[in-house]
Amino acid sequence: MMLVFALMLCVPAFACLAMAMERHQETLFGALLSAAASRVLRCAGWSALFVALWLAVAGKGWALGLVWYSGCTSLGAGIVYGLLIVFAKRMSAR
Repeated sequence: MMLVFALMLCVPAFACLAMAMERHQETLFGALLSAAASRVLRCAGWSALFVALWLAVAGKGWALGLVWYSGCTSLGAGIVYGLLIVFAKRMSAR
């Protein structure tokens, strides 16, 4: 069960990291966020990734946990990247 939580944490973690980038802020919000808001998003994203790592290692041990974590981060980043592409295409179509 902890492994599923690790996977579920990776998607919002990468979403926070993406929203902390100026390029994605302009795409998503139409304006830049404050430096403090970007810092909070960046800290939240990295914290969630560390918690996901802890959950994966606690669930499977260091050997398989790191492999599982690598898969979770790849899948989470891919999902966020795909959603950013879809959102940018929809915003440019308007």
